[in-house]
Amino acid sequence: MSFINPVKRGYLALETWFNISFGHQWNPLYNLGTLTFFFFWIILISGLYLFIFFDSTLMGAYSSVEYMTNEQWYAAGVMRSLHRYASDAAIITILLHMFREFALDRYRGFRWFSWVTGVPTLWFVVTLGITGYWLVWDELALYVAILSSQLMDGLPLLPGTMSRNFLAEQINDRFFTLMAFLHLLGQPVILVFALWFHVKRLSGVSIMAPRGLAIGTFVALVILSLIAPAVSHDPADVTQTPAILNIDWFYLNIYPLLDYWTAGQVWMLTIGISVFLMLMPWLPKKKQDEVARVFLDHCNGCEQCAKDCPFDAITVQKRTDGARWENEVVVHDNLCASCGICVGSCPSSNPFRHSEQSLITGIDMPNSPINDVRDQVDAEIERVNKSSSDSDNKIIVFGCDNALDFKGLESSNTGIIKYYCVGMIPPTMVEYALKKGADGVFITGCRTGDCYFRHGNQWMDERFDGDRKPILRKRAERARINVFRAVETECKELKAELDRFQQKLSSMQKETESVDSDLVESDIVESNIIESDIVENKNGEA
Repeated sequence: MSFINPVKRGYLALETWFNISFGHQWNPLYNLGTLTFFFFWIILISGLYLFIFFDSTLMGAYSSVEYMTNEQWYAAGVMRSLHRYASDAAIITILLHMFREFALDRYRGFRWFSWVTGVPTLWFVVTLGITGYWLVWDELALYVAILSSQLMDGLPLLPGTMSRNFLAEQINDRFFTLMAFLHLLGQPVILVFALWFHVKRLSGVSIMAPRGLAIGTFVALVILSLIAPAVSHDPADVTQTPAILNIDWFYLNIYPLLDYWTAGQVWMLTIGISVFLMLMPWLPKKKQDEVARVFLDHCNGCEQCAKDCPFDAITVQKRTDGARWENEVVVHDNLCASCGICVGSCPSSNPFRHSEQSLITGIDMPNSPINDVRDQVDAEIERVNKSSSDSDNKIIVFGCDNALDFKGLESSNTGIIKYYCVGMIPPTMVEYALKKGADGVFITGCRTGDCYFRHGNQWMDERFDGDRKPILRKRAERARINVFRAVETECKELKAELDRFQQKLSSMQKETESVDSDLVESDIVESNIIESDIVENKNGEA
């Protein structure tokens, strides 16, 4: 087994525990993005409800919040708590999402754009939460407002006078209404555009968490809101210094630093961390394979590759070569992830085509063309036929190169074929391996719901089930096809599953031999009966 860095190993172990607890479909770690969107929906709906009762004047803000918290605790009070806890939960899922991408090395290479745009998006969320604390206008709000003004005064581009707004005679409704506008409209609009930009290079983006996970999460937030409702500090008073403040560390973590550092030093730390995070995809830069190439002579413009591309790297345009087909596809090199899923989507990738000559498909990977893959299948089948005994079951393993190092599965009766992604496997290639003499095909790749290239294992499942083109034809013997997904920490489980598949094939072989033996015996008995009848007929005639 190859070396696995401790961070990745620990995270994969955590995912395993969550899979056991929640199942693949509802595993929160597989749905951190959709969970974040779900929390944003809760924040939006609860915020709109709270706005109905909120007084945006300086004197009325605190009393209106207190009314919602105490007098209408059963509705607005719960909504306020949901608003608060969903906001904290969004920060948690965003940070977990970033850590996950880092631990699994999914932030470099072609993924640099999503990572880099994710950093400022996080800060947009944080600043939105900060202005939310201003609107309560309690002691914590005044603390946040004064220290925020100090931070703004620390910027060389702005005049250092903002903190004067919080002298007793300077605070007015106009300034407070401006902050309410920023929190209720200005910042949310900016955040929407930031989120759109963040997922711009992805296709098929879901903004809805799985129903069961969403319901369970919402119920948990409601219970938390009832057990520990969000409450305010005492009213803001610029003439008093509060003795105790309960800081929300998810949003206000940098403010206590201002008790020890200058605003300039805090800015240097904040900007420094942000710049470092945005440079991480190039520390070091990840090498990427050559991108997909289109061969128009073998492309009929079916558009399936464009539909299946997980990174929106393939677009459709009118035909340019004068062929009878209406459309053609174009690969955008700067967006292509070199996943090969498009190869598995192309109907021209059928290995039964041109069996005596080179196989050229409509779209292919230069470093791993489908013709070479077919040749590897032929070579591996020939090898296992020569090196194994007649009683051994010959198995061809199709594996995802990004899931784990499965080279250790290779043996005298087991051949290995590597793919960039299981989504690159044309369903007919599985049928081809069985037709060419493999007793079984064993497919392994990333865990269900967690494809390295987002949709690869999902597309493969749908093709095998007949729900997505190109489909695995019914003539393929499904009992001789085994799919088992695993990661680097599950090599033992993978080997055990392969052994079980071997045993299953052996049992099938014995059943086939038993049936054949019964048929032979039946034929012998029937032959003896016929021969006896002939003899009796001859004796009767005599």
